[in-house]
Amino acid sequence: MADTATPVAVTGVTGGLGGMVSRALADAGLPLRLLVRTPSKAPSLSGSSVARFDYSDRNGCETALSGVHTLFFVSAAEDAHRLDQHRNVVDAAAAAGVQHVVYTSFVGASPTCTFTLGRDHFATEQLIRDAGMTHTFLRDNFYQDVLPYFVGDDGILRGPAGDGRAAFVARADIARVATVVLSDPEAHADRTYDLTGPEALSLDEVATVLTAGLRRSVSYVDETVPQAYESRAHYGAPDWQVDAWVSTYTAIRAGELEPVSGDIEALTGRPATSLAQLLAALP
Repeated sequence: MADTATPVAVTGVTGGLGGMVSRALADAGLPLRLLVRTPSKAPSLSGSSVARFDYSDRNGCETALSGVHTLFFVSAAEDAHRLDQHRNVVDAAAAAGVQHVVYTSFVGASPTCTFTLGRDHFATEQLIRDAGMTHTFLRDNFYQDVLPYFVGDDGILRGPAGDGRAAFVARADIARVATVVLSDPEAHADRTYDLTGPEALSLDEVATVLTAGLRRSVSYVDETVPQAYESRAHYGAPDWQVDAWVSTYTAIRAGELEPVSGDIEALTGRPATSLAQLLAALP
């Protein structure tokens, strides 16, 4: 069981995933240290303290993690220097005496996976292993929650995914798993879990589910890779970010995100949420 004498440190508490996890842990009566860049924005939760935590501030991270046994490490926002930020957090955690790190990684993370940001996730996993801390890696598929935002104003979901499939996962399911793991980290020491939805959908099928769930017409257009770069050029994003956007779809086309895992149900006792169920629950 979790050490109730020391706080569980949670990053990302002002975001969706970290916010859900911190509230669930507080409701369970676990002492928390909420790590946040701007302390005034931290939620007010029973049994919690707040510490300033900036992934770019190596020394500040170490100070904030002093006395912590378990760290819930939500990956940093997409950034050209994200791996450097992750290295700061891992080095600080090891120096502060953190014993166990629960890290939000990516399904299929490897040095050569198609999704470019998945390579950073694998590198972060290696940093945690090399630091000698026990760990639990939550390898998440792409979020179901963001799929409606991928649809353009013209009702088109476009990208070079072909007929590939992905087992998109609900963010709330990841939060449920993280809560279970953080409540008893020793039971999940040095384990890696693949967190997916209950089915693998093509983007044609996603468009059909979105049409019903959003009550608006959505269709999928399969782009070529050059078309995908061209259609995103107007955003003026840096090359690394456009590469990440496009590789979201090429990873699906490559079949790397298709495997469906039963880890969510095994860990929480509840089946994973389908995209249709997620959309039906929207206000």
